[in-house]
Amino acid sequence: MNYLDDLKHIVTLNSYTSNKIGVDKNGEIFDEWMRSIGYDIEIHHRESIGSHRHYKSASVDGKKLLLIGHLDTVFPQRSFESFSEDDSWVYGAGVCDMKGGNIVALQALRNLYSQNIDIRNIDMLLVSDEESGSDDSKYLSQKLAPQYDYAFIYEAAGKNLELVTGRKGVGTFTCNIVGKASHAGNHYSRGVDANLEASYKLQKLVSLTNLELGTTLNVGKISGGIGANTISPNASITFEIRYKLVSEKERLLDAIDKIVKSSYVDGSTATLSGGIQRDVMQSSSSSFNLLKKINIISKQNLPSEERGGVSDANIFSACGVVTLDGFGPFGDGDHTVHERASKESFKSRIELSEKLFSHFVENLEF
Repeated sequence: MNYLDDLKHIVTLNSYTSNKIGVDKNGEIFDEWMRSIGYDIEIHHRESIGSHRHYKSASVDGKKLLLIGHLDTVFPQRSFESFSEDDSWVYGAGVCDMKGGNIVALQALRNLYSQNIDIRNIDMLLVSDEESGSDDSKYLSQKLAPQYDYAFIYEAAGKNLELVTGRKGVGTFTCNIVGKASHAGNHYSRGVDANLEASYKLQKLVSLTNLELGTTLNVGKISGGIGANTISPNASITFEIRYKLVSEKERLLDAIDKIVKSSYVDGSTATLSGGIQRDVMQSSSSSFNLLKKINIISKQNLPSEERGGVSDANIFSACGVVTLDGFGPFGDGDHTVHERASKESFKSRIELSEKLFSHFVENLEF
């Protein structure tokens, strides 16, 4: 299983998002692998983060498929850089999220190439900053999206090898509140308590959660004040929203704006920063129709699921590309030192991708 040797090679190379040298080295290894099966490479150079890689096959008239992965992982240098395996599992940073997924796509393409099948209209994009929110690469993804009809994202499969048809949208915000400091003993009434204002806003914000609709607002961090003997002159609230419906996004944004602009403690003011990080990937008739075609082509009955977490699938789906996620291997413990991926799932996912790619290059559509 040479692809597991390849996986070990890149897993033991640290590619923490902020480690540009490591991320670029990971990309250079993929450059060599993709070039060996006939791909052209367009590198989108970046100075402070790793460069993004766009691998291009021969282009002919017909629909186009983009395979998507990311080069970065979440562990800083010298914190988790080992690779091990037993009869059933491989262990290491990125074995399922998502160096393992990248290897699945690569090996399926290699299998086609080894059969002298002309690979055409199947491109691949590996970005360098997905784990930190795709703050840079999302603009490249949005630019490339109109060139493609389908997008397969190689994040990890579900426990039962589910493909992902939907993901929540996510936004992160900070509300900064300004009050007025004064001595809590001598001049209590002269102060404007920013902490008290924050408490009112916090409760108003959290009340926007609607679990029945899959909408959550989580205040993850609060700070403010100087000390116990001073009326707080400032406070901040950092919070996240997640939503399954575009209508819920609109409701949340409107309500958040009103809460920030309202002053519950006379004299306090507030400003809002942040925004939507990745918009919702809504399950659609197009994605379900594609799943049905995949089941026919693969002669399987693959289950599907929606997830609360986000990926670059959100970006391509929001751009109107028919998108499915979860084409990588099954694993768990991602973002922890217990990350692992199932060896058997590598085999089944490579076989699935090979069947789909073979059908696509012959028919140039699904």
